[in-house]
Amino acid sequence: MRLFVNVLLSGVAQGMVFAAIALGLVLISRATGVINFAQGAMAMFTTFLAYTLLEHGIGYWPAFVATLAIGFVFGGLVERTLMRPLQGKSPLNAVIVTIGLLVVLEGLAGSIWGNTSRGFPAAFSQQGLAIGTTRVAFSTFDVFTVGAVVVLVAAIVALFRWTNLGLRMRAGAFAPEVARLLGVRVGRLFTLGWALACAAGSLAGLLVAPVSSFSPYYMDLYLIYGFVAAVLGGLVSPVGALVGGLVTGLATAFVGGYLGSNLEPMAALVLLLIVLMARPQGLFGTAIARRV
Repeated sequence: MRLFVNVLLSGVAQGMVFAAIALGLVLISRATGVINFAQGAMAMFTTFLAYTLLEHGIGYWPAFVATLAIGFVFGGLVERTLMRPLQGKSPLNAVIVTIGLLVVLEGLAGSIWGNTSRGFPAAFSQQGLAIGTTRVAFSTFDVFTVGAVVVLVAAIVALFRWTNLGLRMRAGAFAPEVARLLGVRVGRLFTLGWALACAAGSLAGLLVAPVSSFSPYYMDLYLIYGFVAAVLGGLVSPVGALVGGLVTGLATAFVGGYLGSNLEPMAALVLLLIVLMARPQGLFGTAIARRV
């Protein structure tokens, strides 16, 4: 029973991290219709910038806020310089560019900070909480992780559902030409979508780094988990990203806890295969009929 509870709590904590990554993918997909395969690498790079700030004596929370701001600006710059020239062209071009950006950022991080693993400080204690005389696998840092991701999801849901800005972002993604005719600055909204997604990715990077082997490649596997979570949620819903992250986190945690941690990536891929076969549009997506 104790193992079950610890695995369950561990799954919730890591599921929230997967949800943060998935939310970044959903933001870009919903705002611009592009799948960003460089989401993890962009999060990694901004987290290394946070690491540099900490090394230079900047306090944790100022560095935390600065990293989110840097991620916001970085995402906007990527959209303006790399993605904007691809508008109106084959979607495959955007895929190739994001994969190339992933390779460039990981290589650049390795050349600047080295490829060796290092530690990254956590905002709060990572020691398991005490419940009576028993300690569980859920720390104060895990509580912070859950709270941060829930607040992020709530803010994004509010943006898309109850603000004119969110409505214009959705219109620009699904019907950009019509939106332009109605006076919507679609290009600016695309930039904003990328900026918000990169800020969400930066948050995920800061949450992953203290519990992972912090190196230029530490986000690669988490990107896979985040992608599974996003597809499970439907790639259109922030709430779907949260639910998909929790399901993916619980699935990998139980497989790792009972069968071995080396099987966790396989469990995520099997989950992805099941979702694509049973419900390709995801739990919160809507099937689109095609006329042939």
